[in-house]
Amino acid sequence: MSIEVQNISKSYGAQKALDNVSFSIKKGEIVGFLGPNGAGKSTLMKILTTFINADEGTASVNGNDVNEAQLKVQQSVGYLPEHNPLYLDLYVREYLEFNADVYKVAKSRIEEVIQLTGLTPESHKKIGQLSKGYRQRVGLATALLHNPDVLILDEPTTGLDPNQLVEIRNVIKNVGKDKTVFLSTHIMQEVEAICDRVIIIDNGKIVTDKKLDNLFSANKEQIIEVEFDDKVSEEAIACIPHLKSYKNNHENTWELTFLSEKDMRPTVFDFAHDNGLRTLQLNQKNKNLEQIFREKTKK
Repeated sequence: MSIEVQNISKSYGAQKALDNVSFSIKKGEIVGFLGPNGAGKSTLMKILTTFINADEGTASVNGNDVNEAQLKVQQSVGYLPEHNPLYLDLYVREYLEFNADVYKVAKSRIEEVIQLTGLTPESHKKIGQLSKGYRQRVGLATALLHNPDVLILDEPTTGLDPNQLVEIRNVIKNVGKDKTVFLSTHIMQEVEAICDRVIIIDNGKIVTDKKLDNLFSANKEQIIEVEFDDKVSEEAIACIPHLKSYKNNHENTWELTFLSEKDMRPTVFDFAHDNGLRTLQLNQKNKNLEQIFREKTKK
């Protein structure tokens, strides 16, 4: 396993940031780590990168224990923290050269990561002159500099505009072909676009750990929005088979939530026919990751 976490707990005073957390990640997986603010995401990432120690439990990266083999862990991990620490007075290439010396990697690698992260147009500037988005790219380039086996990215696309978002997503997806990527983000579309699997943490506990495809297929709820040509009573709506809940959005428009593996659209058409109604509009609204996230972390 690239990352192994077993029964990790961590407290800050009376506050329990992580509560008996366990999971493992295989080489080549791109895993999204989701949770509300304060759920414990950054704390776990700091433990995996040897910045802090857990109170209980064990963790390893590439088979190296994060407490007993810290240097080996640091050599095999590329880490982009949430608050990207940079020397603003250094030029981009100067900063990457400094880090290349620390990691003892060839200077030729600097140009490779500059091109890989799309830094070329800004690489002649001081870091302090860069936009927030380009500073994130410098952080990502630094994380990739020593060609690590594991990438741990805490909010890697913070401050990027929509075009930059797509570019960095592609970078992460490409490097994820031969690396393990463990990333946290609040952008659900990012997880759906990049990740193979999602782990959701809430109040320091894992509440979901599934492959993305399985997460959606396990959800049997269907939401159908339908507009009829005339009014229909609540009592009549409530009699539709497999209906879990319903809501009258506007006049003759209803949002119907079904609990069934069967496609319920024909049932809605049959209901309209049997009640002398015409269906003016019908849309199936599949539950997305954001809705699932809200359900799993709802207090």
